Amino acid sequence: MLLVGLYCRAFSHNCHYAESLRRIMDQTIVIFGASGDLTSRKLIPALYELSQKNRLPKNYRVVGVSRSPLTTEEWKQKLKTTTSEFSGSNFSPTGWSQFANQLHYLACDIDRSSDFRKLGDYLNELESDASNGRLYYLATLPHLYTQAVTQLGDHNMAAEEAGPRRVVIEKPFGTDLKSAHQLNQALHSVFDEKQIFRIDHYLGKETVQNLLVLRFANSIFEPIWNRNYIDHVQITVAEELEVGRRGGYYDSAGVLRDFFQNHLLQLLTITAMEAPPRFEADLVRDEKVKVLRAIRPLHQQEFARNTIRGQYAGYRHEPGVARDSQTATYAAIQLQVDNWRWNGVPFYLRSGKAMSCRTTQIVIHFREPPHLLFGAGATGIGENRLVIQIQPAEGIQLHFQSKVPDGGMRSRLASLDFRFQTGYTEQLPDAYQPLLLDAINGDASLFARSDEVELAWQIVDPILYAWQNEQAPPLEFYEPGEWGPTNSHQWIQQFQRKWFDVCPVIH
Repeated sequence: MLLVGLYCRAFSHNCHYAESLRRIMDQTIVIFGASGDLTSRKLIPALYELSQKNRLPKNYRVVGVSRSPLTTEEWKQKLKTTTSEFSGSNFSPTGWSQFANQLHYLACDIDRSSDFRKLGDYLNELESDASNGRLYYLATLPHLYTQAVTQLGDHNMAAEEAGPRRVVIEKPFGTDLKSAHQLNQALHSVFDEKQIFRIDHYLGKETVQNLLVLRFANSIFEPIWNRNYIDHVQITVAEELEVGRRGGYYDSAGVLRDFFQNHLLQLLTITAMEAPPRFEADLVRDEKVKVLRAIRPLHQQEFARNTIRGQYAGYRHEPGVARDSQTATYAAIQLQVDNWRWNGVPFYLRSGKAMSCRTTQIVIHFREPPHLLFGAGATGIGENRLVIQIQPAEGIQLHFQSKVPDGGMRSRLASLDFRFQTGYTEQLPDAYQPLLLDAINGDASLFARSDEVELAWQIVDPILYAWQNEQAPPLEFYEPGEWGPTNSHQWIQQFQRKWFDVCPVIH
């Protein structure tokens, strides 16, 4: 419990929920793709739990929109079953009945202009207050984003005369820089940037948000959070599951599009960013953008040296996957951030399917002491690490050297750790809860800005292009349940480092 104080939610934006809700007393949340998996697994359970915590506006309603010919009662019954499953012990039949009173459903085809006119009339009838906020959540297939936004613009449903109008866009936000830029243009033709919320659910995780608190609400880390004391940084997102039924999508996306362009680069920016003057959306995102601009581009032979790609054995037999697929299910990349704080400190990013376990962690590896005073008989000298475990066992752990009792001056690795599981009695909220609430309140601090998205694609696009040409490293194969290809260990050893392969580090 020595590190409990580090994980206080020190930033004030979450302390202003009540004030924000008083300002917007009437809110309509419109979910496009209401019959889909994301809605039933994540969005409705998150909204249900927010309602049980009294964090939604006093007067709110949730309107589900999709092509499925359902009635409101049929939609409610389906959602009751799935919400009970995904909310677990937090589900209450009485609480659900109260929440379900706010649920409405309308069958609507995004491609039909007449259906959008019907939707607009339906929303106007539901909203009794002349001043009403609306949040449009696009939980549809990505190729429908542009059409949905265009229809909202054509039917004057984005104008803010009657109250705030906001739109939430799920990932993937484009498949490359060109498509991301086109989608941004389509969005900006209807909505102002301040109305657009590009969601990455990783940024809603408590441990990711508390990385900001760890860095900027404590004075003990800032003096050593730089090239003088940090040797390198490892950021790992490992998934235990194989691709399975997502083979059709995954074979056209691959691990770089699926995890690097969004999750991993977001984690890198939060780790490397400077402190903003205030915790405000644009100020936070300004600092993240500066990090992306400082990442050194790779050229020619650097793609083969600084990246590695792999594919798990059996991937080509997954449904929807080409039998000769060259899609990478594993990748590792070395990136350099060319600024004063991080010059010469490599960032190693890796992610993969069918890995040894499910874990997301950021590991700060500190430099060795300049003089090994207790070198004789010591073990693990220099293994000072700060491990930030984002999931599944949320917490942090500090590794340092300690004297072995009754062993002369021999040392061994010891640790101080904090775990959310034991540090707080409350169950950690799903990432969609704080993100949905921030979107309703208009706080975009944890959402990506248009320039942020496009800069991330500018980093990933050249790697994707190189991998399709003669600059690609060889595609290495690995058995499911391993830490990627065997060669990944030799790959990082060429930089005189080794992977921190422990999962999860905090039990």
